[in-house]
Amino acid sequence: MILTKAEADSLTEVRHRSPHQLLGMHPLGDGSGVVARVFAPGAAEVEIIPTHEKDKPRFRLQQIQPGLFEGTSAKSKTVFAYDAVITEQSGEKIQRRDPYSFLPTVGETDLYLFGQGNERRIYEKLGAQLRTIDGATGASFAVWAPDAQRISVVGDFNRWDGRRHAMRSLGSSGVWELFIPGVGEGAHYKFEIKGRNGALMLKTDPYGFFFEIAPKNAAIVWNNQKFAWDDEEWMQKRSQQDPFRRPMSAYELHLGSWMKKNNFESLSYREIAEPLTAYLQNMGFTHVEFMPLAEHAFYPSWGYQVTGFYAPTSRFGTPDDFQFLVNQLHRAGIAVLLDWVPAHFPRDDWALAQFDGTALYEHEDPRKGSHQDWGTLIFNYGRHEVRNFLIANALFWCDRFHLDGLRVDAVASMLYLDYSRKAGEWVPNQFGGRENLEAVDFIKHFNHVVQTEYPGVVTVAEESTAWPLVTRPPYLGGLGFTFKWNMGWMHDTLVYFKRDAVYRKYHQTDLTFAMLYHYNENFILPLSHDEVVHGKGSLLARMPGDDWQRFANLRALLAYQWFFPGKQLLMMGCELGQSGEWNANASLDWGLLDQGPYHRGTQRFVRDLNRFYQDEAALWEADYDLSGFFWIDCGDADDSVFSFVRQNRDGSRRVAVIMNLTPVLRNNYRIGLPQGGFWREAVNSDSSFYGGSNQGNFGGIRAEEYQVHHQPFSGSFTLPPLSVIAFRAEGG
Repeated sequence: MILTKAEADSLTEVRHRSPHQLLGMHPLGDGSGVVARVFAPGAAEVEIIPTHEKDKPRFRLQQIQPGLFEGTSAKSKTVFAYDAVITEQSGEKIQRRDPYSFLPTVGETDLYLFGQGNERRIYEKLGAQLRTIDGATGASFAVWAPDAQRISVVGDFNRWDGRRHAMRSLGSSGVWELFIPGVGEGAHYKFEIKGRNGALMLKTDPYGFFFEIAPKNAAIVWNNQKFAWDDEEWMQKRSQQDPFRRPMSAYELHLGSWMKKNNFESLSYREIAEPLTAYLQNMGFTHVEFMPLAEHAFYPSWGYQVTGFYAPTSRFGTPDDFQFLVNQLHRAGIAVLLDWVPAHFPRDDWALAQFDGTALYEHEDPRKGSHQDWGTLIFNYGRHEVRNFLIANALFWCDRFHLDGLRVDAVASMLYLDYSRKAGEWVPNQFGGRENLEAVDFIKHFNHVVQTEYPGVVTVAEESTAWPLVTRPPYLGGLGFTFKWNMGWMHDTLVYFKRDAVYRKYHQTDLTFAMLYHYNENFILPLSHDEVVHGKGSLLARMPGDDWQRFANLRALLAYQWFFPGKQLLMMGCELGQSGEWNANASLDWGLLDQGPYHRGTQRFVRDLNRFYQDEAALWEADYDLSGFFWIDCGDADDSVFSFVRQNRDGSRRVAVIMNLTPVLRNNYRIGLPQGGFWREAVNSDSSFYGGSNQGNFGGIRAEEYQVHHQPFSGSFTLPPLSVIAFRAEGG
């Protein structure tokens, strides 16, 4: 026996940090030949057979400890590629390339950049990667766990036996690596980690591309680069477009509950592709925003407690199936946004929490690492490898799944160290402030990298405070997001609309206040899932009055959202006038469309709003320009009437919007107009086609050269009750 007993024990007891130094084939120190060692628990015999070079020797190994075999040959002075033929105690023979005969699959440059936090394609190195090395097909495994004593790959290919495939430590990088020939797509695996305190843990792969369906949690080896995309025209066009100058009407969707089979089983990625694409096209939405689809074990979290950041959830199919869905949407001209959750992660003991027995991805101090509201853990944004994990993850979704945008959840909770914390429950930053400087730096870097590597991809902040310059570039001191959800507009608007009309005259400023800060950021106007859950009721349920008034109010609310400056987002089901709150465990209540005119009318109204919106550049080309909007009159509080103009960049296209938010028909109501000629009535929320009373202006009005509201022209309008009407200037 060439090995010392201590060395042999370190292999059989699976505690050697670099088993490749002893296992595999090595030249003998005196140059007289080679030595080969194989650790195969339960084996009776092991023989070495050359793989490529037939002039190289075959030789048998001797068992020097249970399961550990060693042998030498003087017929070759250099190592060579070989197969190990293992004869089990049962007599079964297994022939395979030896995993310990290969060089590391993660290079020094990769490790250096990862340690810096700058390996933007780290998902091509860590995790499980299908490879062919020296003619051997298999999977390389790599994982970051610097405080582990040892790590083994376990899976259905090695009987989940942690003795069989111990990984090697790649020095101070904290990365462990092993290439296992013969492991193919579909193999299930985990990492068996012996932590610093000696405890054994089974952990799933932080970089796993595919996972078992919950409650199981093994990662699955997968090739997510084999899908045949045919959206090249879309991708090329996207990279050349300015998102600020394009229409954006987004449909927020929870994939598990949009439509179900027999109201029980959710549609898969492939099953939903055709009906969803057709529906979005028919309804005129330009974007769909999926609530989180990264793997999550806890379905009631709606995807916001992620356990597999690099994998679409297997509940709805394979990664290829999700790629198929995105491809279909792109072919139909629909952009795809995805909720992304870098703010926190759950405490599941098989996932990221205490990954190597220490606080690796999270902060050790619960005052910084524990999220008070959700019982989750907060990422340590100051650790380079953690930043790399998240930045590369954002790029991964754009790269492998062609996403057009990421909506970043819970940004406010990232920005403030005292978020949802009482005095004494948080740690100030180095300057004594409440700002999380490491998170701020991470966010700026994320936005810069995504937007420079993938031109045309948008990033959207769900940020509920007055943090300045959220949508201004980092070189101007901003965070760098493309857009920000306007939570203030959402709150003020819903507070206004839920009031009985008789009281609205006292709250006129609820609908005008947003214009005082509109140009501070690039806003999206959201009526999202957060507004139709947790006892808040549906949008319809918040509207006052009888059924007619409730639906009229809902249509007016939606029209106001579409016509106000900024892009817009609407939660699924709101376009149906759904009566009850959104329920993630049931399908949308599609049957409402067959119950009288109101629900069908609301759906038709949203469809026609979208069609008019897309067709009219005045409603989207200058959303964030001072010239794109001006009030005609917002001071008639007694009648609760508002009027304003939307126009494109050069003012060649104009739309006048008039809102009458009481159930009173107003005839001969004179409103100023910026130009003469004919103004065609393009949208009327009171149309009988939508369930309204069908009051209107007989197709339009002709402006008179009579000054009102500081405008050179004016017109006499009929204002239907609880309505929004829009007129397109045709001139002449």
